[in-house]
Amino acid sequence: MFRRSPPVALAAALTASAVALAGCGGTAASSTTTPLVIRGTVRIAGTSETPSFDPYSAFGAAQARYAYDSLVNLAPDGGLVSGLATSWRATATTATFTLRPDVTCSDGTGLTASAVARALSYAGDPANQLAGAQTVLPNVPFEASADDRSGTVSATTAAPFPFLTRTIGLLPIVCPAGLDRPGSLDRTTQGTGPYVLTRYTSGGPYEFTVRDDYAWGPAGATTDEPGLPARIVVSVVPQASTAANLLLTGGVDIAGVSGPDRARLTGRGLSTADVATVVGLTFFNQRPGRVLSDRALRRALVSALDRRGLANVAVGGTGEPATDFGAVGSVCHADLADAHLPAGDAPEALRAAGWTRSADGPLTKDGRPLRLRLLTSPDLGPTLVSVAELMAREWTALGAEVDLVSESLPALVNAMYQSAEFDVVVGSTPGFALPVGFISFFSGPTPARGLNFAGVANPEYDALVSRALRETDTSGCGTWNRAAAALFRSADALPIAQGSSGLYGFRTTFATTFGGQIVPTSIRLHR
Repeated sequence: MFRRSPPVALAAALTASAVALAGCGGTAASSTTTPLVIRGTVRIAGTSETPSFDPYSAFGAAQARYAYDSLVNLAPDGGLVSGLATSWRATATTATFTLRPDVTCSDGTGLTASAVARALSYAGDPANQLAGAQTVLPNVPFEASADDRSGTVSATTAAPFPFLTRTIGLLPIVCPAGLDRPGSLDRTTQGTGPYVLTRYTSGGPYEFTVRDDYAWGPAGATTDEPGLPARIVVSVVPQASTAANLLLTGGVDIAGVSGPDRARLTGRGLSTADVATVVGLTFFNQRPGRVLSDRALRRALVSALDRRGLANVAVGGTGEPATDFGAVGSVCHADLADAHLPAGDAPEALRAAGWTRSADGPLTKDGRPLRLRLLTSPDLGPTLVSVAELMAREWTALGAEVDLVSESLPALVNAMYQSAEFDVVVGSTPGFALPVGFISFFSGPTPARGLNFAGVANPEYDALVSRALRETDTSGCGTWNRAAAALFRSADALPIAQGSSGLYGFRTTFATTFGGQIVPTSIRLHR
């Protein structure tokens, strides 16, 4: 199995994903009716620097969509449409794709099935330690093969994996020139995508130039469309307030904005695409010897929480409690929490679990008080400390002694993956668009052998996952949802709120897929 290092695992488990695997998006709604700009320049505000544009690195994956194609593409409704491949089929262990015959790389060479298989093999080789590729590919070993005469590429896994078209099919394909010199991919692009990286400046901006001969985008999209920009310039704008100011003054054409600055952008005629998130995903340390290894105690503590109050704190007063572990629009997303989370009289549940309290003293069991170490980090979201404070107050009212600690991100990583000195950790959203993304965090070995940092051990979940892995694509959603329900019933983890951020366009319209990923061939610039 391909394993992710702790920093990459944390990014996957506690922060919004930069790589969209599947799910729903939409077209940015706008009042823009002005004429189109022919071969103009679109300026996009990015939130961080891109030290490498290698699409298989942890940094380059987010920008890969401009210069690289995948075998299939996501439609805004979450379905799959053509990309480099015109047709595909899959079982739980094999996926086969038939390529378009007219695809060319940015250096002019034709793309062959053998070249695609080589890219898949390179990206999937654990020895190459390609963190960006591993966040897309299946977490089971696979072998790629090709038939150049028929133009087909196949991938066969060593164990069942249900979402092969939504993982292998969505990997950016690097052309042979890039695989011959992998180091060159930091500052240049070698793909088949609609744009080519033509200028790199340390710290930004980064400039992409359109390819005029491109005709194999999502569902056959081309670059010969009125309003499609001839250039895309990505600048680094880390502050949401600055990005909002630039949108309002026309300093940038597209930017993502979250938090209170969104209110300033309402009613200003900007294109808007909402990006669903989950805020406040909470894990309980169940490792042997930890107090929360007691399932009855976890259930009692969860039942004591005011979920709506926590959700309001998490998203600023208008929150809705999260219904699933993944964001709305993720594959197999369902309304599970209300029906399966523990509810009832928390003090009575504690007494039934052997915890007693006299007068206003602490809760005790076998003479030992209930002490909880509750960790979070403002680096993972500006409201998370307040969410943790409300949790602490509610558990203190029950009689628990809560040590609330706000850590730096490195310190939080250390507690989760090395020292294990925590009882509860409150993070942000797992960006997984597929239910398989959660497996390593809810089952299997603890660090350093695995990613199950909370030591979750849920036999019902494990059995249902084993069954779901043998069902192809979304046909197994019922089984995946029963597995998630088992986690809720056992209070193994708790998502706090359904939230959203926004992607905005100034005189610009565009379509997005899950996670707010812009479809490059959909961008249109208006006067």
